[in-house]
Amino acid sequence: MSDFKDAAFGAGHDHIFLGAGHESNERKTWAVIGLCSAMMLLEIVGGSMFGSLALVADGLHMSTHAGAMLIAAVAYTYARKHAADSRFVFGTGKLGDLAGFTSAIVLAMIALLIGYEAISRFLSPVPIHFGEAIPIAVLGLLVNIASVWLLSGGAHGHSHGHDHGHDGHAHEDEAQKIFTPAGVFAVSIFEDGVPPVFRITPATEDSRLNASTVSITTIWPDGAQQVFELANRGGYLESMQDIPEPHAFKAIVRLTDDEHEVEFEEHEHHANAHDAAARDHNIRSAYVHVIADAAVSVLAIIGLVLARAFGWLWMDPLAGVIGALVIANWSYGLMRDTGAILLDMSPDRRMAENVRHAVEDRGDKVVDLHVWRVGPGHMSAVVSVATNEPQHDSRFYHAALKRFKGLSHVTVEVQPAHSAA
Repeated sequence: MSDFKDAAFGAGHDHIFLGAGHESNERKTWAVIGLCSAMMLLEIVGGSMFGSLALVADGLHMSTHAGAMLIAAVAYTYARKHAADSRFVFGTGKLGDLAGFTSAIVLAMIALLIGYEAISRFLSPVPIHFGEAIPIAVLGLLVNIASVWLLSGGAHGHSHGHDHGHDGHAHEDEAQKIFTPAGVFAVSIFEDGVPPVFRITPATEDSRLNASTVSITTIWPDGAQQVFELANRGGYLESMQDIPEPHAFKAIVRLTDDEHEVEFEEHEHHANAHDAAARDHNIRSAYVHVIADAAVSVLAIIGLVLARAFGWLWMDPLAGVIGALVIANWSYGLMRDTGAILLDMSPDRRMAENVRHAVEDRGDKVVDLHVWRVGPGHMSAVVSVATNEPQHDSRFYHAALKRFKGLSHVTVEVQPAHSAA
């Protein structure tokens, strides 16, 4: 075996790593820009004709909204047209993250302007023309609701800056507890980006199991049976064989001399909407823009109605302060997530763990491993492997890693174990 072998998925192929809904999201974004532009012209022309300064001002505000959306739309169009351009080494999949980061900065600036204006009105109250201001705020809210409807479907992964502690798609709602002299254990089916496997996890701190004394036998309704051996993954046991569909069967869990029967039922699979590796931050930024504008409109309406009803003029600027804080929070979340992608921070640590296990479970050693995102739903990996097996060349590891969903580009370096020592 030679001292150095190197190969990569994608050799001789275009590196196109655009999101699955790229073209659909592009069309939606341009549609929202058209709606906002039409509303902007209507308000500016109508305000000029009828002498309403408030209407003109809201029209100008709508123009900034359309301008921010334009960032997302242009990013979609440019990324699509240049997806096969060889000058982009890993394609144009990250352009949406760059646009999202830019939009996050724009959102932060809008939050500062709203906050500044609100504080100024606290210090120096100005008369409010309720007859014009309230209908305009309602009209703006309706436009934003229409924009949200147009963008819906591609932005379900938005998080508004919240951290959701999702732990993968593991049928956790169907985990079966078994009680043994060795402790309490949870038996579940795990399928986070990989073919489904069994996992046995200790449910209490004093629970201990030896993989060599554990097995699982499945019995399907038609009588077919399959025996699954388990391996220690450091903290839990995992089956070495994949579980075929459907996942409706009895499972006999053998722990040393004990047997425990558990049942699993097939259920509808739902995609994880908060999967960071597949999230389209460009459509998310557009969605946050319209949601932020809608939130400001709602707060403005509440503030104006209370100010008009009870003479609480301070309610209007207070609503502005609250709106500014909400927008700033969403801006921070968007900036944090897109910035991490632009700096090649891996959004899916489980993928790196899965790649490492796929190599080391075969007796080899991962010397170096880098996994990062190159586009929505597309991950890239560079793996350096040390092995004593002459037949384990780069093609061997490519075949082993092809089963991972979302791992679109893989480079493998293979070297003898003695040279890596």
